[in-house]
Amino acid sequence: MAKKSTVKVRLVPEEKADSKFYYYTKKPTSGLKAKDKLRMKKYNPVTKKHEWFIEKKLPPHSK
Repeated sequence: MAKKSTVKVRLVPEEKADSKFYYYTKKPTSGLKAKDKLRMKKYNPVTKKHEWFIEKKLPPHSK
C-alpha cells in the first residue's frame, strides 16, 4: 500500500482557539510545506469577519 501524500488538519481561529467554529483542510506530508504550521486567512461566521486560522491537532476520536 502506498504512503499518504496528505494529512487532514484542523484550522481554528488564532484569536479564540476555543471557538466552536473551525475548518478542516489537507496538508502535504512531505516537502517544504509539511514542516511549517498552516496559517490561512478564512471567514469566521461567528464574528462575521475574515480572521487568521492556524493549524491545531485533530481531537482524539471515540470508538
